[in-house]
Amino acid sequence: MIIVALLLGALALWGASRLAWFAEFRDEGVRGTVLYSENGEQRATALVPLALLALAGVAGVIATGGWARRVLGVVLALAGVAGVWSGVAGVRFGGYAAGLPVTEMLLGRGIAVLGGILVALGGLAAIKGAGTARRLGARYAAPGAKKAQRDPDIELWDALSEGEDPTAGR
Repeated sequence: MIIVALLLGALALWGASRLAWFAEFRDEGVRGTVLYSENGEQRATALVPLALLALAGVAGVIATGGWARRVLGVVLALAGVAGVWSGVAGVRFGGYAAGLPVTEMLLGRGIAVLGGILVALGGLAAIKGAGTARRLGARYAAPGAKKAQRDPDIELWDALSEGEDPTAGR
């Protein structure tokens, strides 16, 4: 769930950066009136870095555990909030001239908000599941000390299975 949310959030933030976020007609003198537009990357320069941070967060969530994953989750949640803020800052829903790509402009901002929400949810899920989720390489970690078994009969049989004489030290 965490990985899917972060990947979809990164894709949405990157996609929103490619759509038009601002457009107006400008008088260019000899050329007449032309359509001037700016995409999301020009208008909200944080979109692509936030998308890259979400992608790096995927690797970080896979590779870390415990407190490191909690810290990463906080960073991702804050990045998601920044993505949402980028989408809602300066939005207006009326007063556009005829012929402007209003649908694309509003869609780009909406996709940025959706991407920010997904990244924030992925970060919050990483914080919540930091203690229970497995981290990369946990299977290959060397065990610390052997846990003492409670039943002495089981200890005797385990010692025999390992080729040791359980009566040698007694």
